[in-house]
Amino acid sequence: MPDEPSEEQDALTNRSSEGSKRLETVEPVGKRVLIRKDEDKKITRVGIHLPDKMEIPTLTGRVVAVSSQVERDPDYCVERYDRVLFHPKHAIPVDFEGDNRLFVVPIEDVVAVFRSTGSIGE
Repeated sequence: MPDEPSEEQDALTNRSSEGSKRLETVEPVGKRVLIRKDEDKKITRVGIHLPDKMEIPTLTGRVVAVSSQVERDPDYCVERYDRVLFHPKHAIPVDFEGDNRLFVVPIEDVVAVFRSTGSIGE
């Protein structure tokens, strides 16, 4: 029995609605990355529950795919699966999933990469 695809693989592929084995993929081109935006928060840090129509907009997400141009450029340290902070102004939504959390973002709009280091005390 083959392994089930991971959430990141699901973000890159979309099974055809006709039931065929054909898969569609999303690959960013140029100096762009594909980001799965984090869920919008409905609870503030101090524990206040927001009404359903109000959410704290998130500017963070996980890199799902990186264009070959960005991969080859040593000036960009963004890699697949990195958690990033991005400016949403130029983000292009990809109508690929029902919840539409995928965005193609120019690499210049990725403003920070979250990195974890060794645990404290090492």
